[in-house]
Amino acid sequence: MLTENVIEMTTRDDIIKTFPIMKQLRTHLDRDTYVALVEEAMADDQYRLVALFDNDKMVAVAGFKPMITLYYARFVWVCDLVTDNASRSNGCGEKLLTYVEEWARAHSYKKVALSSGLKRTNAHRFYEKKMAYDKASYVFKKDLK
Repeated sequence: MLTENVIEMTTRDDIIKTFPIMKQLRTHLDRDTYVALVEEAMADDQYRLVALFDNDKMVAVAGFKPMITLYYARFVWVCDLVTDNASRSNGCGEKLLTYVEEWARAHSYKKVALSSGLKRTNAHRFYEKKMAYDKASYVFKKDLK
């Protein structure tokens, strides 16, 4: 990357600009639903949305939020991390995840955690080998009718 920087995306227009990349991970969302969910999460849940730019081109996005649980105590949860298909394997995910880790340290959080889909073996390898994350648990979910 020639000139890279991470910018926090805070406005509705910013959120809309992140959608084409986020859609590559969150394929079930349409743009309006995405914007509404991000705005609600920002307002109610301290969700932060950041984008990595190479010169003026957005190449990756991440969403994260500080949390408190009895298991982890105070930590940062990475909700979303996706690199544009055209920019994968160029260190973008590493740069954004490092940004989140630095943000966490700067705000006195001692842990960063995330979940990853069972079939995303390349992502698992990245988290474990490249970023030194430990596999700590399985995540279970149930859709309520």
